[in-house]
Amino acid sequence: MPGGREQRPVTIPGTSSDNSPRGNAKLTGTIVDSTTNKPVEFASIALIDVTTKKPIDGTVADEKGKFTLNKLPQGDFQLLISFVGYRNKTVSSVRLDRKGDVDLGMVKLAPDVRTLKEVEVVGQASLVEEKVDRLVYNADKDITAKGGDATDVMRKVPLLSVDLDGNVSLRGSSNVRVLINNKPSTIVASSVADALKQIPADMIKTVEVITSPSAKYDAEGSAGIINIVTKKNTLQGFTLNLDTGVGNRGSNLGLNGNLRTGKMGFSLSGFGRANYNVIGKFDNTQQTFGSNGTTTTQQSADTRNRGIFGQYTLGWDYDISKNSSITASLRYGARNNFANQDNFITRTVSPTDFFPRINARNVETKDLSGTVDANIDYTRTYAKPQQELSVSAQYSRNNRNNDFTADILNNKDFNTIVSRQQNLNNSYNQETTIQGDYQTPIGKNQLIEFGGKGIFRQVESAFQYRLGAGTGAFGDDPTRSDNTLNYDQTIGAGYVSYTLTTKNKYTIKAGTRFEHTAINANYSQNQPGEQGGAAGQDLGIPNYSNLVPSINISKALKGGKTVKLAYNRRLQRPGIQFLNPNVNTSNPTNITQGNPLLAPELTDNFELSSSAYVKSVYLNFSLFARQTNNSITSVRDTVTNSLGQVNNPALTQVIRTTYQNIGKESSYGANVFGNATLFSKWQIGGGVDVFYAYLTNNSSTLIYNATNSGWVVTGRFFTNLTLKNGWGVQGFGFIRGRQIQLQGSQGGFAFYSLGLKKDIKDKRGSFGIAAENFFNHPFTVRSESSSPIFAQNSLTSLYNAGVRVNFSYKFGKLSFDQPQRRRGRSVDNDDVKAGDNDNGGQQQQQQPAQGGTRGRPR
Repeated sequence: MPGGREQRPVTIPGTSSDNSPRGNAKLTGTIVDSTTNKPVEFASIALIDVTTKKPIDGTVADEKGKFTLNKLPQGDFQLLISFVGYRNKTVSSVRLDRKGDVDLGMVKLAPDVRTLKEVEVVGQASLVEEKVDRLVYNADKDITAKGGDATDVMRKVPLLSVDLDGNVSLRGSSNVRVLINNKPSTIVASSVADALKQIPADMIKTVEVITSPSAKYDAEGSAGIINIVTKKNTLQGFTLNLDTGVGNRGSNLGLNGNLRTGKMGFSLSGFGRANYNVIGKFDNTQQTFGSNGTTTTQQSADTRNRGIFGQYTLGWDYDISKNSSITASLRYGARNNFANQDNFITRTVSPTDFFPRINARNVETKDLSGTVDANIDYTRTYAKPQQELSVSAQYSRNNRNNDFTADILNNKDFNTIVSRQQNLNNSYNQETTIQGDYQTPIGKNQLIEFGGKGIFRQVESAFQYRLGAGTGAFGDDPTRSDNTLNYDQTIGAGYVSYTLTTKNKYTIKAGTRFEHTAINANYSQNQPGEQGGAAGQDLGIPNYSNLVPSINISKALKGGKTVKLAYNRRLQRPGIQFLNPNVNTSNPTNITQGNPLLAPELTDNFELSSSAYVKSVYLNFSLFARQTNNSITSVRDTVTNSLGQVNNPALTQVIRTTYQNIGKESSYGANVFGNATLFSKWQIGGGVDVFYAYLTNNSSTLIYNATNSGWVVTGRFFTNLTLKNGWGVQGFGFIRGRQIQLQGSQGGFAFYSLGLKKDIKDKRGSFGIAAENFFNHPFTVRSESSSPIFAQNSLTSLYNAGVRVNFSYKFGKLSFDQPQRRRGRSVDNDDVKAGDNDNGGQQQQQQPAQGGTRGRPR
């Protein structure tokens, strides 16, 4: 390339092949360098109406320089081709009619000999775009996320909501499947919130939200699928990216190197982040109503969190031949997180007490994990367009230690350690996946896809309970025995999908998927009080099969408008955080325990959406309805638990959180969002998500029977201004309203940030500063729950105002001296229900669930 300049595609504002007026014409061509005749990858192509002088459609060339525009109206047009480092090319007198396809052959772009800093590119890519089957958030355009992690990015994606723990929900449901580059990972299986903390925001290219997955996706993820696409280098040469940042709440360092020569490419990336100075406090008041009267408990504690997260990824790809390629990757991720509750004071008054019983303790929770992901994918394409065969395999394993230690203090000086309590929970979540997919066109307007998959999962969770007098050694807790839950799951699946495009601009995609699930679960020791809990015996969980249909219908209208109608059935298997019978007593009056006998839940989704461009404004509106039967949700009741010193325990009524398959959960709502580009420099946008939630169960027991309903509102706003000389400013605001739960609600909260960035050295580097929640001190969230036997109110306070300074730089340069590379398919297990950490009040925010590993067999 002339001058060795960095090559980037130019996005033509206002073009979208998904939303353009449709017809039957087809336009193809190949973009090449006029001096070398080599392909120009990712050049931007815009089809211009000669009458209005406005673009009606557009696309980007592939790795071989080829482009295709389908379903075009007849008429006379011009073609505008742009790419940084080349002069713009206009192809005049492009005539389209109904007689057939138009092939322009090779279109040559002349290199622009000016340096990059002399080229002014007008316009910018939208932060939000809509594709045929998904909504895309372009995270690489977000400057306020620099130095943050994937949690910061997810808060800005339309349709998504992220709570203070980092748990993600889609249209009010946490039953989403999160993929990374179309692949699952056991770190995501362990905890979505933890996985997001390990992904640096700087490395995220886009976030794709798929609300109505087709049959080729796994049936799991009842609300939909979220695919995080990271930045990749597919060009020839060597690059090394350095990203670093430091702030009052955390610091990060990332290195990302890529090397490609000939038919082979390598990538090696590493990222580390340290969190510190994350402090807060909570207050909790609860009452339990028994036959002898009411027991009242008041609690308070100061909280602090710290941790180190890191991941390392080695990637490799090889072009076997013109039509086949193989890719492989090996990833290791680690996390070490420590959460402390200091001066944890509990005051309990029962009907028989003359004076309050006081329990004082300091609690430390250790959450340590390591994850290995290994993938290999083979892809073969054929001469016929859209004909493709792919075979993929994946191995993933997450090892986790999730423990807590409580120092019980003298209730007079609140300082002397009189006894200690400990819960050890070691676990692993392992899965092996093999899948094959094949697709082929039928005629000119039909496509058929089919494939199969096998998933083999093994989960083990071992839990131990320990007690100690004073600061002496720990011994076994005589009131609770150690045990291990073994939970193996095998899934066999097959699918078929059919796509039809009609002459009157309808596109219909229908399919069905069949999945059979076999489960073998047992305890290593007798589990007191648990049904089917004999040592080594199967828990009696039956195998089950599911047929899940889906249909998507879209209609292209005049003026770039699109209307879509979709239906799909999804299922959600319970994760290990719901299944694990380990009893978490870090808060002795608010304990948690899983339920290994949970069954999967089934969900029916309906969606009607429309989108349109009105000049420079993009608008999207959708209506949705979702009904879940056998829904897995948290349920609270009361039990008797020991409170106080090890050598002088006292029994009291406490609240226990566990999980059950409730009767029904329904949601009906709407999503509205828009995005506008003003003066080619300034973007503003935002949206509102509103839905009505209704939850009820069919329990015949009065203390469990409950019904709750209400409106939930979420809103977001962003603005992005591109200034001269490489400067940019961006602001963001997010608010989430009260969340409806079966036995209560969780309070809402707001989040906002402001960032400034300066590009340096021909955009090879940048530095910036970002601040968040700088007016909040502290940040508070209120939650409440109740039933005929208890009432609870909690207040969580966070001192999370933060500021960070970021720096990044790119070493090396790229060229286009590479053969064609194909984007192959890969394993994507759209899987089980992830935890929402609904542990009741303060524990939800400050205390990670101790119900064992939050990993899950899916």
